[in-house]
Amino acid sequence: MPKKYVVQLKPGEREQLLELIHTGQNAAQAITHAHILLKADDGEARPSWTDAAIQNAFDVSIATIERVRRTYVRQGVDAALKRKEATRQRARRLDGVGEAHLIALACRESPTGHGHWTMRLLAQRMVQLEYVAELSHETVRRTLKKMNSSRG
Repeated sequence: MPKKYVVQLKPGEREQLLELIHTGQNAAQAITHAHILLKADDGEARPSWTDAAIQNAFDVSIATIERVRRTYVRQGVDAALKRKEATRQRARRLDGVGEAHLIALACRESPTGHGHWTMRLLAQRMVQLEYVAELSHETVRRTLKKMNSSRG
């Protein structure tokens, strides 16, 4: 089956990739992607390696090889070498006021019938007291851990 995205490196790109590999001052992922691009290059006088050969030589998956090849063809050599930046921004569940409420709640006596506060109990109580609309026990854990480590 013919490849959908064919890598044909320009001479300047080839030199850039070779320099990146030989300096050794780059992230391992960037160096691996440079090797993939060089071996997948289907330029003149250089037949490209098969995906299976690239996979065996650099211990990467076929999906990685295809993704690097596709990124190069669509966006260029720089995009193929660098990690994609995170685009998802998560809103914080607890701001400073919410954190203060959580700490104050955790310092109170535990609820009747419980020997101590659990992360889930704290999260449920924060919702019951309407400090937040929803809150996971993991957020409670991370917040308390952050507060505990900053005391020290």
